[in-house]
Amino acid sequence: MHLADRAVIRLTATEPGEDLRGFLNGLVTNDMTGKLPVWAALLSPQGKVLFDFMVWEDGEDLLVDCEAGQAESLAKRLSMYRLRRKIGIAVDPALGVHWQKGDGTSPDPRLAALGQRWVGPREGADGSAQWRAHRLSLGVTEGHAELADLLWLECNAAELNGVSFTKGCYVGQENTARMNWRQKVNRRLIVVPLADSDPARQRAAYPELGLAVDHRRVEVIPAERLPDWLQPA
Repeated sequence: MHLADRAVIRLTATEPGEDLRGFLNGLVTNDMTGKLPVWAALLSPQGKVLFDFMVWEDGEDLLVDCEAGQAESLAKRLSMYRLRRKIGIAVDPALGVHWQKGDGTSPDPRLAALGQRWVGPREGADGSAQWRAHRLSLGVTEGHAELADLLWLECNAAELNGVSFTKGCYVGQENTARMNWRQKVNRRLIVVPLADSDPARQRAAYPELGLAVDHRRVEVIPAERLPDWLQPA
């Protein structure tokens, strides 16, 4: 199914020798030099989420799978860091993001249970509502409404493969690395029944699903509210 609420930004080297992976690697939370796709974020210098997205390869180009409503803002922010580098950064209107449940050759890099995900021609029935219901049923959060302005590790980024602690510097790396080194994540995002949501801690509500996303202190989260992938080992 096509996810109509997603868009694709294409990064292209407009002159030979430009290192697209190196450019992104110095900006975002995950390692761009290894196997793609990966989930990553662009953070503020204080380590808070500005945008989250997937990064794919397409030949020599890179494709950024992001929220459609944030695509132009993300492209503009990436362009600010480009400086004099010969890199094209623009939304590719011909491409869209696709998803389906089940196993296959293109599993979501965050969690295999999320199903298959790929980038292709922008066509097909819109599956955005089904996707939202599926990911929330697994306790996975994403997007501006749920993640913006939170510390990246509070968004369960380490548990969902959204951060590399070995790749070197990126924007917001200092605070993120310090939290990891101290093993000190005081709050987390969790998906809860809407009836149990704390209005003071609520980030997003989905009445049609009877669910909400709360940002709660770790010590007050009941164990039964944690998804399997977030349970203590």
